[in-house]
Amino acid sequence: MKLLLNNLSDIDTIAKKFVENMGNRKVFAFYGEMGAGKTTFIKAICGALGVTETITSPTFAIVNEYEKEEGEPIFHFDFYRIKDIDEAYDFGYEDYFYSGNICFIEWPQLVEPLLPENVVKVQIVIEDNEQRTILVD
Repeated sequence: MKLLLNNLSDIDTIAKKFVENMGNRKVFAFYGEMGAGKTTFIKAICGALGVTETITSPTFAIVNEYEKEEGEPIFHFDFYRIKDIDEAYDFGYEDYFYSGNICFIEWPQLVEPLLPENVVKVQIVIEDNEQRTILVD
C-alpha cells in the first residue's frame, strides 16, 4: 500500500486509511530518517484508533502505553537511544511484541533480529518540506 501525505493537514485522513487497512496485523515497524514524521503519524493513527490520551515520543522511556477506546492497550516504542540489543531483552520486548496487542515501533532497525516474522514495515519517505510518501509492506 502506498499513501501520499501532501501536507500535515491531511494526516488524519491518511491515518484513517492506514487503520482501515491494518486488518488483524498487530506489530508495525516505522522506518524513516530523523524528522520524517514517524511519531506524528503514529499519533494520528492512535487518534484514529480512539486513543484520547496525549501521545508522545517514548524516546527516553523506550515504551509508552496508550488505551484504545475499548480499553485495549497500544504499545509505542522508540529504540533510537538504545545502545545495544540487550536493552530490549532487559525490558522484556517479547511480552509486548507477542502480546496480541498493537505495537508501533520507531527505529526498528536497531532491534531488527527481535521483530516478529509477521511485522508490517512502514517506510516514511520525505519528498519535500511537508510531503511524505508512506509505503506499507
